[in-house]
Amino acid sequence: GKAASSDSYLRVDRIIDVIRATGAQAVHPGYGFLSENAAFAEAVEAEGVAFVGPRGDAIRAMGDKIESKKLAAAAGVDTIPGFLGVLRDADEAVKVAAEVGYPVMVKASAGGGGKGMRVAWNEAEARQGFELSSREAAASFGDDRIFIERYVERPRHIEIQLLADAHGNAVYLPERDCSIQRRNQKVIEEAPAPGLSAAIVRTMGEQAVALAKAVGYRSAGTVEFLVDAREQHYFLEMNTRLQVEHPVTEAVAGLDLVEEMLHVAAGHKLRLAQHEVQRRGWAIEARVYAEDPLRGFLPSVGTLNTYQLP
Repeated sequence: GKAASSDSYLRVDRIIDVIRATGAQAVHPGYGFLSENAAFAEAVEAEGVAFVGPRGDAIRAMGDKIESKKLAAAAGVDTIPGFLGVLRDADEAVKVAAEVGYPVMVKASAGGGGKGMRVAWNEAEARQGFELSSREAAASFGDDRIFIERYVERPRHIEIQLLADAHGNAVYLPERDCSIQRRNQKVIEEAPAPGLSAAIVRTMGEQAVALAKAVGYRSAGTVEFLVDAREQHYFLEMNTRLQVEHPVTEAVAGLDLVEEMLHVAAGHKLRLAQHEVQRRGWAIEARVYAEDPLRGFLPSVGTLNTYQLP
């Protein structure tokens, strides 16, 4: 296709054409584009080609934030108190927010990357948050459904990396801490998470595995939690793909996650049990921004001439 992603990497039909032309036996979807698109996964498998990721039904179930929270609660995973129905309008948003208790988080069901999210501390902000989030979600995801949940103040954002196969086996790997964020985007990713008790890590890991098994998940995936000051944890969402931050986990666990995904996609069982998962050393990943601080931190592209490690 053409250079624009809408004419190439986001075109399922054109990727299927490439599969047929090359005789590809497997497709790894990568990080973005169609990596969490259930229809794409199903289209690939309909060609008799292995999709290096979860089945379409698992992607669909976890991609909907409202349904994923319902599934998580049914699987025994701790979830954030809130209203998991779809809000009809701003008036209902205000009513529900008052019932849940301020502050609340107004969120798009199909949201991601910090889009379609607003914190509301009062009725006026709840009304405005609903209107802004629904418009943003419709423009970004083609889905304007909005729900409300309690806002967890000053939380830590913890990710549980897991691996699962098609034979009912699943393990969780060393956790990642991505609490340092800017504009709802992760700036620093660290593994393992400093200062968390082994007990809370184990509980989150076991709940992540329980959720994966509940939806028949296979391949690599990440279950995200918020953890408050009392170490109470709450399910946030599940990413049904390999994340950009995966090398942090690889460094600590001593695994090649892409290799493990290919192994699972070939129909094999996992090569390690939970008691065999390693946790060695420490790893940190940082996002580098190309912005101009003199122009309100607007994006500023160009050639990187000097790089000095901190």
